[in-house]
Amino acid sequence: MDRLDRIEDWLEAFEVGLEALRVSQANTDAQLAKTDAQLAKTDAQLAKTDAKLWGLGLNIGLAAEEIFYDVLKENLIIGNVKFDSIERNVKSSYKKTQDEFDIVLYNGDSIGIVEIKHKVHPNDLETLKNKKTENFRTLFPMYKDYKIYLALGGMSIPEEVQISAAESGIAILKPKGNVAQIISKNLVAY
Repeated sequence: MDRLDRIEDWLEAFEVGLEALRVSQANTDAQLAKTDAQLAKTDAQLAKTDAKLWGLGLNIGLAAEEIFYDVLKENLIIGNVKFDSIERNVKSSYKKTQDEFDIVLYNGDSIGIVEIKHKVHPNDLETLKNKKTENFRTLFPMYKDYKIYLALGGMSIPEEVQISAAESGIAILKPKGNVAQIISKNLVAY
C-alpha cells in the first residue's frame, strides 16, 4: 500500500467519523429541543402554581383580617385602652415611604395598630414594633403626639412570639372558643 492509499483510507475514515459526529450532534440538538420544550412547560406550570398559591395566601390572610376586624369592631378595646373608631386596610405613601396597616383604632390621644397574619412568624413582631410604627408616624404626622399601642393577631402564633410580645408590651390577638357569628334570619327548612 502506498502513501496515497493510506491518505485516502485516512480521509475516508475521517469522513465516516465526521458524519457520525454530525448525526450525534443532530441527535443532541433534537434532545435539547425536547428538553427546552419540557422546561417551557414546566416554567408555565410553575407560574400557574405560584399564582394559585399567592391567591390562596391572600385569601387566607384576608379571612384572618376579617375575623379580627369583626371582633375589634364589636369591642373597641385593646388591653385597658378604649378606642372610639376603627378602620381596616389604612394605606398611605409619602416620598419613599409607603405602607398599609391592617387595622387602626383611634381615640382622642391614642392609636392602636393591629397587624394580622394567618401564621405569625417571629420577624412579624419586630416588623410591627420597628418598621410599622416608624412608618405610621411618618405617614400620619397629625398623630405625632398620640400614644401608639400595638397588637399582633394571628390564627397561629408560636409561644415564643407570645412571650416576646408580652415582654415588649404588645397585645396578642388569637382565636379562642366560639368566634363564629351565626346569621340565620328567615331560616327555612328544606
